[in-house]
Amino acid sequence: MDSLAAAAAQGQRALAKAADHRALRFLTAGSVDDGKSTLIGRLLFDSRAILADQLDTLEKRAGADRIDLSLLTDGLEAEREQGITIDVAYRYFATKQRKFIIADAPGHEQYTRNMVTAAAGSDAAVVLVDITKLDTQALPARLLVQTRRHALLAQLLRVPSIVFAINKLDAVDNPAQAYEAVRAALLDFAERANMPVAGVIPVSALRGDNVAQPLDAPWYSGPSLLQLLERLPTAQERGVGDLLIPVQYVARDTGQSGAGEQPRTLWGRIAHGRVKAGDEVQLFPSRQKARVAEVRVAAERVAFAEAGQSAGLTLDRPLDVSRGDWIATADTVRETNRFTATLAWLDTEPAVIGRKYWVRHGNRWVQARITAIESRLDIHTLEATNTHELAVNDIGQVIIETQQPLPVEAYETNRVGGSLIIVDPASNRTSGALLVKAVG
Repeated sequence: MDSLAAAAAQGQRALAKAADHRALRFLTAGSVDDGKSTLIGRLLFDSRAILADQLDTLEKRAGADRIDLSLLTDGLEAEREQGITIDVAYRYFATKQRKFIIADAPGHEQYTRNMVTAAAGSDAAVVLVDITKLDTQALPARLLVQTRRHALLAQLLRVPSIVFAINKLDAVDNPAQAYEAVRAALLDFAERANMPVAGVIPVSALRGDNVAQPLDAPWYSGPSLLQLLERLPTAQERGVGDLLIPVQYVARDTGQSGAGEQPRTLWGRIAHGRVKAGDEVQLFPSRQKARVAEVRVAAERVAFAEAGQSAGLTLDRPLDVSRGDWIATADTVRETNRFTATLAWLDTEPAVIGRKYWVRHGNRWVQARITAIESRLDIHTLEATNTHELAVNDIGQVIIETQQPLPVEAYETNRVGGSLIIVDPASNRTSGALLVKAVG
């Protein structure tokens, strides 16, 4: 008992330390050529996160011109040729206050699916707005469609903090008036969409104004973008209460000798709740019950594990478990093969009622079909409209039926248990993202 108590105390201290130094994962989003890659390049440059050889290469490429900071993230040859971001580029940097993981998401409509992928695991979204593309004299200023779409997708994907960065203020004659006009339009859009906003920050990514250092201007007294990011919270699923784990890998302990059944460890990242030895759990889809004999984290035995950790569970009796199964606290999860969901459609082939698709829930694949399309969200008016199909980049409310029941939850309460992807069985393309609203 003393060793278990010591292990529990050590685990608590480790968790507290990890929470204090948790890295902020954020993405940059927005329309094409709003300056997303340049902004990230500026953050890396100002935080001294660029290697000497990288800087030397940029300086040689630039010659007598200004260094193109966007090249720090636009790594694909096609991206440099076309001058656009195609794939999500991840970069890492740190300040004295915090570590950061940045995802540079493409702005072109054709690559919206990549933005959705990046947003799904982010703690914050920085949505850039190119002020030079907007008529700031006509009030209210009219926002670009892709700005609205990316902000709404970030909200639907439950990104905790949404920040609007109004970029290229160095390119307008009256930055104070232009900033206030766009800021008012953004806040009005966010209010009508019921979207909490963590900040509306004026920046010049090209020149570095208000990116890392506060803006020296009488019309703005708020934080710089980096100062705001340093104090944003990270997304944390609930670490107490009922357990839910998607099984990712089943490992057999080959180190033990002797006859009899060798114990197996069921590995997965805990979606919510916590688990300790002695807890009764239930497996899906078999619905069999067992007790946890041992909990491991990083191959070491621990007293408990909780949401956000990758853990391995050894059960008190051998059961048929494989990748794609789910582990939950006994009698807390209800399976269903019918649910209502928000569907972000990403395929050029429209989503139609009755067609069969593959859906992935956690690590499990099942066949499914759309039985009804209840509405489509109008990006401009934010009103639900009637429709019988969803085109590429549309967002709608649908009813899904699966061939086998799944232990789904509402996405609002848990991002792991409430999200699925849809895959076209003919092309194997990722066609859409499903966010569960209601079960049954």
